[in-house]
Amino acid sequence: MSLEPPSRQTRLSDLFQNKPFWIWNIKEHKREDILTHGNCCFNHILGLPAKDGIEKPLFDYQKIIFDSLEQNKHLWIKKATGLGITELMLRYIVWLTLKDDSLKDSHICIITGPRIDLAINLIDRMKRLFYQFEKKITFDTKETILELNGVRIEAFPSHHLDAMRGLPNVSFILLDEADFFPPGQQQDARDVCERYIAKSNPHIVMISTPNAPGGLFQTIEIEPENECLYKRIFLDYTCGLGKIYTKEEIEKAKTSPGFEREYNLKYLGNVGNLFSLQDIEAAITSEEEYNPDIGNREAITIMGVDTGWASSYFGIVIVSWFNQKIHVMYASHFKNPQLKAMLNLVSDLRMKYMVDKICVDGSDPSFIYSLKERLGEFPVDYHTVPKENYQQMIVEPIPFTKQQYEFLVHDKVVLENKALKIHPKFQDLVIAMKSAYVEGTTFVKERSANNDLLDALSQCLSKFKSRTVNTLSHL
Repeated sequence: MSLEPPSRQTRLSDLFQNKPFWIWNIKEHKREDILTHGNCCFNHILGLPAKDGIEKPLFDYQKIIFDSLEQNKHLWIKKATGLGITELMLRYIVWLTLKDDSLKDSHICIITGPRIDLAINLIDRMKRLFYQFEKKITFDTKETILELNGVRIEAFPSHHLDAMRGLPNVSFILLDEADFFPPGQQQDARDVCERYIAKSNPHIVMISTPNAPGGLFQTIEIEPENECLYKRIFLDYTCGLGKIYTKEEIEKAKTSPGFEREYNLKYLGNVGNLFSLQDIEAAITSEEEYNPDIGNREAITIMGVDTGWASSYFGIVIVSWFNQKIHVMYASHFKNPQLKAMLNLVSDLRMKYMVDKICVDGSDPSFIYSLKERLGEFPVDYHTVPKENYQQMIVEPIPFTKQQYEFLVHDKVVLENKALKIHPKFQDLVIAMKSAYVEGTTFVKERSANNDLLDALSQCLSKFKSRTVNTLSHL
């Protein structure tokens, strides 16, 4: 870093030495502000963060993060957009480097998404924190690096983490919007960070608005408390209401299809284009409309199974036809399950819901063989039976993969005809429908969420052939 005149280097260090980040007690803060002529804390000396040109103080929800940083080495923060958490973290990092010399000769790493401009932007934001001083401070470092008080702060794109491996003394790692790293880079980023725990025991802070189910953030969120490295903090939009957000801003945001993800911490992935959001919302029932935990002996009941092993989830959906509607009775999925556990579960669910037929994707004959054997349906080798007889089987192989788009079109018709009822407890299935995305006649799984549940639902609905509501019960 170079300044003009040189004496200002000393002044910069003196300004922040031993200054608190923020004085959280309002009366104490006002008193210190008067006594020091505005040099009461790091943020007042540097200049307060601003929104729409209006300076903002630090809020109580930001104190939660500050206190957690002071007491914990590893933080996971799932937050609503616009709360100013990235700004808070950048300021906190700068404060750590300038308040004393404890981090001298260490490396602070910031991991961004795969685009280099994201890394450049975060470092530029940190440099701009100093531009308010009398004479503009310039930094003689490359765009992705900032050096302060002997500390090297460097931003790394998520696809270029090899350069981050092997650093000798890492004191702090920030992963910004980590749930939006490409799927193949999320685990790698986590691994690279956590390998430093035994080496230099740095702070590791992950912050993000939630993205898709099954990603890095949900993986950490569902880890058992006694196995999780991270203190988990949840900050939805209500934390900032009347502080960083106005009521009018939130009401306007609620009209967006992405509101639940951007502001209410729901894993939704991308907004899909296959099903109408209005049709999906219309299909969601009240809690009291029906009880999905009680099977209906008089109903026609179908189970759909989408097998997924090492590479995806194993999804099961059960629907029952009664009161002139198709009701979702069960919808759940499992990551990397054991074959025996899934055979037991399917068998138990069949008995509980009095299932008439089990549809299984025909691309997994080994599971179909095992399930037929478990249920005592012969012949186990169904390939010895003419395909036109498959519909008479309890466990029916479905040529799903080859006809997926046709199945989805049928799903859409069922939904548009108001023939489907979804209990609100099945939010993972709702997310699957809201994020379902097609290009032409191709279902784009990479842009869709909870594909296993949608596939299993499609297999169920395929058995309700009629496209009119009144005759939809015909099998």
